[in-house]
Amino acid sequence: MKNSNYADWKPRVVALDIDGTIVDHEGVLPNEMRRTIRRIAMAGVPVVLTTGRSWHATRPVFEELELPPGPAISSNGAVIAQFPPFELLSATTFDPSDVVAKVLREHPTAALAAEVVGTGYRVTQPFPDGELFGDIEVVSHEELAGSDVTRIVVRDPNSSDAEFITLANKLGLKGVSYFVGWSAWLDIAPAGVSKATGLAEVVGGLGFTAADVLAIGDGRNDIEMLAWAGRGVAVGDACADVQAVADHVTGTFADGGTIEELERWFGRARAGARSRLAAIV
Repeated sequence: MKNSNYADWKPRVVALDIDGTIVDHEGVLPNEMRRTIRRIAMAGVPVVLTTGRSWHATRPVFEELELPPGPAISSNGAVIAQFPPFELLSATTFDPSDVVAKVLREHPTAALAAEVVGTGYRVTQPFPDGELFGDIEVVSHEELAGSDVTRIVVRDPNSSDAEFITLANKLGLKGVSYFVGWSAWLDIAPAGVSKATGLAEVVGGLGFTAADVLAIGDGRNDIEMLAWAGRGVAVGDACADVQAVADHVTGTFADGGTIEELERWFGRARAGARSRLAAIV
C-alpha cells in the first residue's frame, strides 16, 4: 500500500533511474551526486540502479559511483545483474518476429536494434552517434527477428516522441510491453516486464517490500516503478504523465532535485546542494 503519511517512514532501499535522474543527458555524473549516492550506499542502504540502458551502458555508472557489490536492473527490467563481479541473475526474452514485421509495416525507415546482453547490439542500420554502447553489428531484418531478445529498440531521429506514441498505438502490440522515450525512441520489452517487475524481484531478494523503496526517475519508462514504490518521486523535468503518478515532484535535475530528495531522508542538505549542478560538476 502506498504511504499517505511519511512522518514515520524512511527508505530502506533506494532505486535510481540513470539518465536525467543521476546523470545529465550528456552522460555526466555531477560530483555532488556521486558523493551523495555513495554515502548512502556506504551507510548500508541498498542503492539499485534501475534503468532502460543496456547492462553494457549501466556498468560504467555503477563503477563511477563505486557502489558495493549488489544487483542492478537494466533494459527496463528485462535484465538483472549482480556486480562486481558480473553475474547475470535473470534475462527475460521474447520472440521479436511479429513486432519487427509490424514496425516495418508502419514505419519502414526506422532503425531497429536488439540488445546482446553484456556485449552490445545488433542493428538494422546505424543509430546516431553516442546512442548505443558496446559492439555494434549490422544485420538484416530477418537476422534481427530470428532469435529471442530481451528487447527491441525502434529509432528514427527524424520523428518526434509524439509521433512514436502514435506509432506504438498503431502497432497494437500484444504480448509485449513498450516504453516511449524523450525522443523518437521506442523500447519494446517482454510482456509484463518493467522496471517495477525487476525491482519487485530484486527488493524481495533483499528481504524488503515495495513499501520500503524510495524510487526516483524522470522518464515514461519510470511510470510503473514510481507507482509501485513506497515513495515514487519524479524529477522536475519529467513530463506530465510521469509527474501524475508520483507521490512527489522534486526540483529539476539542473537545480539538484535528485540530491534534494535523497538528502531529505539521508542527511541535511549541504550548502549549495540545491544550487545549479552546472556549478558543481
